[in-house]
This record gives sequence, structure tokens and C-alpha cells, in this order.
Amino acid sequence: METIKIKQVRSRIRCPKDQKAALDALGLKKLNKVTELPKNEAVLGNINKVRHLLEIVED
Repeated sequence: METIKIKQVRSRIRCPKDQKAALDALGLKKLNKVTELPKNEAVLGNINKVRHLLEIVED
């Protein structure tokens, strides 16, 4: 299965609750943390919701 690596580069402070929940669902709780997740519709939807806080990590 194809995976995607994402990194949180901006703070979650002052974000709405739904965006904080999306970050939690992606496994991102701290700044500069990198997670590797399967590339499916649910994950891509959460990434799209908080794309201004994330960066896609290339290998």
C-alpha cells in the first residue's frame, strides 16, 4: 500500500476544534513531528483540512 509522510510545521494554537481533531487523527500532536500514514481518502481529507499547518516530506 502506498504511504505518505507528513510533518507539522505550524502551531495548532488558535485553530478551530475540528482542525485540532484532524491533526490528532493524523497522529500529529507536536510541532516538527513526522508521521507516515497510508494514502487513502480519509487521510487525504484530513490533510486537506489542515494543509496550511503541514508539509509533505519527500524521501
